Amino acid sequence: MSRARTTLGAERLLEEEFELIAGRRLGLITNHSGVDGRLRATADRLHQAAGTEVVALFGPEHGIRGDVADGEKVGGGRDHRTGLPVHSLYGQTRQPTPQMLEGIEVMLFDIQDVGARFYTYLYTMSLAMEACALRAIPLVVLDRPNPVGGVVLEGNILDPAFASFVGKYPIPVRYGMSVGELAGFFRGEYGIGVELKVVELRGWQVDGGWAETGLPWVPPSPNMPAVDTAEVYPGMCFFEGTNVSEGRGTAKPFEQVGAPYIEGYLLADALNALALPGACFRPVCFQPAASKYAGQVCQGIQLHVLDRRVFRPVRAGLEAVAMVRKLWPDQFAWRIPQGGIHNFDLLAGTDQLRLALDQGQSVAQLEAGWEAGLRAFRRQRQPYLRYARD
Repeated sequence: MSRARTTLGAERLLEEEFELIAGRRLGLITNHSGVDGRLRATADRLHQAAGTEVVALFGPEHGIRGDVADGEKVGGGRDHRTGLPVHSLYGQTRQPTPQMLEGIEVMLFDIQDVGARFYTYLYTMSLAMEACALRAIPLVVLDRPNPVGGVVLEGNILDPAFASFVGKYPIPVRYGMSVGELAGFFRGEYGIGVELKVVELRGWQVDGGWAETGLPWVPPSPNMPAVDTAEVYPGMCFFEGTNVSEGRGTAKPFEQVGAPYIEGYLLADALNALALPGACFRPVCFQPAASKYAGQVCQGIQLHVLDRRVFRPVRAGLEAVAMVRKLWPDQFAWRIPQGGIHNFDLLAGTDQLRLALDQGQSVAQLEAGWEAGLRAFRRQRQPYLRYARD
């Protein structure tokens, strides 16, 4: 007997809570991941709906239809599908301007998140919340499941001195909340005085994986092609801040990492000897078509998740970074930001993690240092949780 799938906020808006938008002029922040369980775009469905009017679309990094590469500026214009005006939130500005908001009575947000602090869509949302607050425009978040779950927390709490568009608030790397819960957290904890409504999910199991939602996976960005990618991303993304390829330009970004100076079998054997729960490292060779080492043969590892219930991506990713640094100290380097790739300190939300690894501290020692912060964050987030946790 099949389990009923999770009902998305976008579906419940149109089918159960239409009164939130009835007779209103709407703005919609979305992209190609903003689809329902039958893969119909929220932008298209709202544009066709009687009794409401979409007046403008707002595109985050990668654009409304996902046709812009990582880090590249997104342009405005007209959406080719609906003909609606499109405003870029990843170009000249990352926040809606008063001119963009002219004539909008309700702003909607519908984008799939991946559950990691450095995913930019979170801050597209919070900056829109700030802009809407200034103009007294209500913001409605159409909630979506967190693909890495709503229970486990991992990683350090960001130091505000390192705030950026890949980490704006002091939250852990893996925060274990839906995007709707996080919107409430941002509003309540950081004084964003927007009128906020979250159209909640129905049937989301916070301790389950994406498979339990029964929903198809639509890559929310070009280098997030599969749920497997999302599961390792909170840790393997740290390779962006190094001279090791994070797998961009291959079929397995973030799942596989490597460089011309690495010996894959040596690295895989060393990492597997750590016996990390739920993880297995396989030696690989690949040749990126783009990004770091484009056209060069790289050796490295692919991280396979054998048991997502016990797998801890932040630990696994940092162990991999630390091991490459240990085995190839003369070739490994921390990467200076360029071409849209952010450096390690911005991803880590601190320079202390990099300095600790340089000093030879273990990942276990780092984890022990994060425990107090994670306990405090667990208490801090409690008032904003919308779905039952044990």
